[in-house]
Parts: sequence; C-alpha cells; structure tokens
Amino acid sequence: MTMWHPDPESLTSPLHASLAQALAKAISDGRWAKGAQLPTHRRMAEQLGLSVHTVSKAYDSLRRQRLIDGQVGRGSFVTGPEAAGSPPYRLQSETGGGFDLSISRPLFAQLHADRFQQALQQLPEGLDPSCYLSTRPNAGHEAHRQAGAEWLRICGLEVPAGRILMTNGVSHGLSAALTALARPGDTVVADKITHHLLVSACASLGLTLAGLEMDGDGMLPDALQEFCRNNNPKALFLLPSLANATAGMMPEARRRALVEVARRHDLLIIENDAFGPVAEDRPVPVAALAPERTVYLTTFTKCTLPGLRAGYLAAPEHLLPALTGRIVVFSWMATPLVCELASRWVRDGTALELARWQRRALAERHAIAAEALQGWNWQGHPAALHLWLTLPGGWTSEGFAAYARQLNVAVAPDTPFLAPRVPPQNAVRISLGSVQDPDRFRQALELLAGMLRQPPEAAAALAF
Repeated sequence: MTMWHPDPESLTSPLHASLAQALAKAISDGRWAKGAQLPTHRRMAEQLGLSVHTVSKAYDSLRRQRLIDGQVGRGSFVTGPEAAGSPPYRLQSETGGGFDLSISRPLFAQLHADRFQQALQQLPEGLDPSCYLSTRPNAGHEAHRQAGAEWLRICGLEVPAGRILMTNGVSHGLSAALTALARPGDTVVADKITHHLLVSACASLGLTLAGLEMDGDGMLPDALQEFCRNNNPKALFLLPSLANATAGMMPEARRRALVEVARRHDLLIIENDAFGPVAEDRPVPVAALAPERTVYLTTFTKCTLPGLRAGYLAAPEHLLPALTGRIVVFSWMATPLVCELASRWVRDGTALELARWQRRALAERHAIAAEALQGWNWQGHPAALHLWLTLPGGWTSEGFAAYARQLNVAVAPDTPFLAPRVPPQNAVRISLGSVQDPDRFRQALELLAGMLRQPPEAAAALAF
C-alpha cells in the first residue's frame, strides 16, 4: 500500500517547515497511522522533488514534536498524534535557561506563599467536620455557596446561593454544562478562535463545534444570526472577558446584541469568566444580561493561585437538577477542603487582595510587552494573562513555534485554539505570567522580536 505524501505544489517556503507541517497534519488526522513506517529520507525526497537535506530537517522537526521516532537499522515510525485538543503548553519548565511562554498562568510572589501557609495553619479552626466526613451535599456546602454569592457579586453577578454549584474549577464546570445542555450530535457555537478545552471536550462528547466569525470585540452577532437561521444549534459558548486566546474584552453593547440573538433562537449560553474581577474595566457578565439562559463559570486558579482548584457554577433554577447530576457524574462533588479554603479567602478579603495584586503585576508585564513588541501586530489587555501575536507574512504558527524552541522559547501555536474547519490564523499565544522574573520575561520577548525582524528563511538558518 502506497503511503500518502503531500502534493509538492502545496509546499511553501521554507520547504522543510511546510513539509513538516503537512506531515504532522497527516499524522493528526490519521492518514499516517500510528506504527506506520515513513519513507526513507531519500525516497520521500524523490517523491516530492526535494533535497534529502530538506526532508531530513522536516523529519527532525516531527521527531522533536514526538510525532515520529527513529529506530537504528529499521527506519522512522509514526508514534501517534497528540490527543485531540492537546494542551498548547509544556508541562515542565524549559531546561538550560529556557523561557516557557506557552502556558497561561498567573504571576505569584512571596505574598502568595505566605497567604497560603497562613490559611493552612488556620484551617483547623472552626472547620465543619462535614468537610472531611461527608460526601454530601453534591451541590456544595451551604456556607461555601454563600461565599460564592459574595464572590460572584464582586464579579458583577447578583445570584442567590441556591443557584450556585461548587466546582473544581472552570474545566469541571464546563464538562458539567456541556453534558447537561447538549446531547451527542447537537451543535455548540463559539468564536472561531476559542478555548482549547472546548475543542477537545466537544470532540470527546460527540458534539459538533461550529466556529463563527469574530473581530476584536468577539463573535459577530450577524454571524450568529445567520448560523441560527440555517442551523439549529443548542448552546452558545462565550469567553467575553479576556479568557479567549486573543485576550479580548467584549464591550457591553456586543454582549447585549449576542444575548438578543440567543433569545430569538432560544439558545442556551455557557459563559467562561475564568479571570473573575482581575480587570477593572470589565462590563457586566453575560449571565447578568440573560440570567434565564446562561450557565456562568468562574474559578480562583487564574486570579489567585493556580493550585486553588475551586470555582463556581451559577445557573437558572430549571437547569440546576441536570447540572448537579453531571457534577456527580464527573466528580461526585467539588473537593470540600479546597472549597473551604477558597470560601475563607472570599470572606476575609484575601481572594480580592490577590486578584488586585494580579491586576497590578499583569499591567507591568503588559507594559514590557508593549515596548518589546512595538511595531508588531499583537493584541492584548493590561489585565490579561497572555497576548495574541499575528505573525508577518511567510510565517506559520507551527513554524514560528518550532524556530522559537531552538532559541529555548516556548510559545503556543494557534492550532489548539481553532474550532474545526477554521483555517490557520498564523498567530501564536504568548503568556505574560509563566516566566516569573521580569528581566527574563523581557529577554524572551526580545528573542521573539529578533525572530520577527528576520524573514522565515533567515530565521530557519539561525535555528538549525
């Protein structure tokens, strides 16, 4: 059986990067199955009319991405694609003095360690034994839900404690919401550039994800109206307050326009507000504009500590039984001890203190980025955890990320954030908080700016 190979006419300069991208896509979509043996470097070069050197560099790129592996005397074999919607970040820090700008996480300082140690020392005081002796109630302890109502009020949403469910963060809440609101085969609509976990969750749950056109303010209401006119989507997923990869803040007028379309077509809404009150200029949540149809999700992991896996799900009363049932399916209940710690931080002001600290720290990082990347096409916000850099002509996101890795800089390519059938955006997401030292952060951005000043062919020569 002849193994698939790309059309030589489809390859662009630099050829080795274009070839590596085409072969990686073939592995991802199954045209090159796990365990399949690749053609030899010479055979692939003859098939495509390329030099052996070009093919060797493309294979090396696939090997670094762990998509293929070489065995001495036997050749190269496909090791398998990354899982659908694989995380666009590195789970371990770069070695050798590298810079990991790929994972979107908050900044921290000694203040955070001090507050956490203090909270752990005080935790036994007045602790309700049901926090460690009971597996009920599934919706969360009443005191924790009351604290949730206080926190959501800070986030701009007035909702009674009885309509709040405790979660182990936004990802937990998203799984519950998707399975409660939709069934396999149903369609969920979102921005064409969206959350990578939504992409993988829809694929895993058998939901059809449709990515709609957007601008700097988010999804276009006309695009949503047109899609609803010709289709029958079940739910609308929104990231209106900086949580999108593009770090956009949707203005209130756009939120109201989308709510109007959702009401017209009886769409349920899932709102991911992971950053909570970090931004001062955030409009009211979509859930405040459409409380009868919106499931609102927020968490402490993005505004206080990454390890504080606690969050809230607020929903209209008629959806609560189904949502509670899904909470049970995915984890029985949110972890009570972590929810207890989060609740105490809400009540004593620590959570808001850390959110305001994060706001100031991110504003400083944003200023560094504005200086280091001046003149390049990027968008962000002073309270966002990342920025979105659109690459100049000739670059692909995968190619840019691969070259950056040669400089020990990790960035997230656009691919994991794209809804199905959305073409490449030739952009990368750059975290503002994953490199803690501000001088090293500036150094990493200056390395990227240096790459941007070089044409892709010149950068390739420097990287390999």
